Amino acid sequence: MSLPEFAARGLFCIPDPHVAATPPGHRLPGYTDQVLDKLAACLEAAASLDLVPVILGDLFHWPRDNPNALLVALIGLFRPHRPFTLVGNHDKYQARLTADCSLSVLEAAGVVRLMAEPGPVFRLKTPEGPVLVGASPDAEPIPREFPREEGESVVWLTHHNVNFPDFEDKAVRMREIPGVDWVVNGHIHRPQATVRCGATAWANPGNITRVAFSQRSKERKPAAAIWRPGASDLTPWVVPHLPFEQVFPDQPFPVEDPEPARESEFLSGLERLAWRRTREGAGLKEFLSVNVNPESPEAALIWELYEEVVHAKER
Repeated sequence: MSLPEFAARGLFCIPDPHVAATPPGHRLPGYTDQVLDKLAACLEAAASLDLVPVILGDLFHWPRDNPNALLVALIGLFRPHRPFTLVGNHDKYQARLTADCSLSVLEAAGVVRLMAEPGPVFRLKTPEGPVLVGASPDAEPIPREFPREEGESVVWLTHHNVNFPDFEDKAVRMREIPGVDWVVNGHIHRPQATVRCGATAWANPGNITRVAFSQRSKERKPAAAIWRPGASDLTPWVVPHLPFEQVFPDQPFPVEDPEPARESEFLSGLERLAWRRTREGAGLKEFLSVNVNPESPEAALIWELYEEVVHAKER
């Protein structure tokens, strides 16, 4: 398989920047410049450390209608580096990456190397040996195995609801993936301890931008992560950031109630799915595979209904 090849010492993983011109959630004014400064610091660090920069999805907070001035700033920032950029759920409009999405504009400008399809993406030549880097964008399948070449390490980049220890209800179950040494996940903003499933390590570094106004967000430092061949874990790289009190309002935290949020996320996903339905039900199957926990009591019923719908269409 012919893939782009780069000589480097590893990967500089930049999770979930959520760039926006208008501060999201409870963030105070100044958000845009702060996020751009973090991205600039990450890209400069990657270059100085001889690492390939990879953005783990959700570069944008809103998928389209971002101001031209913001896109121009990102084009100038990214042009010298051309980071590999995974497509996240926030980067897509109605569950699709279309030409009017801001991420597509950056790709057309030639300043990002987009990871929009599942599969191998590029190879690294490192002092420790060859590395293949693959990716599964939001809602795309993660391989069950991968036929790697002898002596090659394999790192897979994802943007999924993975059942890390703090998120055991999530649908994507960690498992050993024969032929894959590391899975490095975006999407989940809360950093998680690396979990080993046989020969496959699953890592979730968090995000570089604090979006949630919560006690957990206050207690942690936004960070990128470094992956190097042979390392037993990712190395956190804390991004330059302001104190929590300078970027969020001085007011009590809202009461956290994760259950309604989880249900809302699922229903919102179904709503977006209505825009990408196919006669074969492929879009629905893909959505359910990513979002339905196979161990939940209702999973069997959901899949039974899916089979009934698909078979009814075939008749």
